[in-house]
Amino acid sequence: MMETSLASTSYQQSRSRLETYFDKTARKAWEDLTSDVPVSGIRATVRAGRDEMRNLLLSTLPSDMRGLRLLDAGCGTGALAITAAERGADVVAIDVSHGLIDVAQKRVPAHLHIDWRVGDMRSHNLGIFDHVIAMDSLIHYDETDIIGVLKAWSQRANEIAFTFAPGTALLRTMHIIGKAFPRGDRSPAIKPVSEARLSHDIGDALPGWRIGFTQRVSSGFYKSQAMGIGRR
Repeated sequence: MMETSLASTSYQQSRSRLETYFDKTARKAWEDLTSDVPVSGIRATVRAGRDEMRNLLLSTLPSDMRGLRLLDAGCGTGALAITAAERGADVVAIDVSHGLIDVAQKRVPAHLHIDWRVGDMRSHNLGIFDHVIAMDSLIHYDETDIIGVLKAWSQRANEIAFTFAPGTALLRTMHIIGKAFPRGDRSPAIKPVSEARLSHDIGDALPGWRIGFTQRVSSGFYKSQAMGIGRR
């Protein structure tokens, strides 16, 4: 069975929208956001929130990662992957966007080796990992698709830390308002998810796994919830 047949139609549609958005619409904006160039006040809050979230996720990893293999799923412009490689990890960094991978490859120090990929973060061809990190790469998928991705990773990893859009009243309102904008002006929709329901469904879908931590980061327009799961 081909891997693409394992994904739902909604997953494939969301993935296609992300690829189009980051490669054709938002590459320069994300290159600036993830650099140290000045940005607007709103984007500055997003940058600060992303920095805080990245540091939170990195704090869950060993400081010495020599001999460990890590998948950075949805690596964007590569900041987390680079830090993990500096700790000695064998890093595979994958993103749906060719453009963001191009930026990441230009930023990585010459002495580091990172296996950069463009493709599907669920792919079995990526191999086996000690850790999977997915920072803000699942926030555009609904709960069913998030569970599907976690199940795929659980077959090939020991620890997974990921983020999702918390199902707060504010985020749900922003999601509804966003639908009123002309389609060409929209970024891919963020899909708020209930933490309680997601936790319950992880327990049902991933027997033998436990939730190790959950923590929210809120910085202006940046709202994201981190969750870590691992084998019992």
